[in-house]
Amino acid sequence: MMTSVDTDLIRVLADPLRLQIVTLLARETLCTTHLVEETGAKQTNLSNHLKVLREAGVVETEPCGRYIYYRLRPEVIEGIAGQFADLAATARATAEANLKRSCP
Repeated sequence: MMTSVDTDLIRVLADPLRLQIVTLLARETLCTTHLVEETGAKQTNLSNHLKVLREAGVVETEPCGRYIYYRLRPEVIEGIAGQFADLAATARATAEANLKRSCP
């Protein structure tokens, strides 16, 4: 059984600021102003990262007056966590069966 992990999503989450944003949004829904305060990032930089997260489907938006709130989509995180769990299970089964390719 070949197990693969969504490499595009890994690239999106690999950025330290985006990972910090995801961690903050796991705790509560926040607007850009809150995220600027929490991360110390410049608003334009933060907006660019939020755009990447939005386009990857990691976060969704909710307009509220003149602000836009961001919410983490937990099913996306659960999906990638499941992919890693499958990969770990495959590695465990391979180790237990002592599977290795012979050298020529």
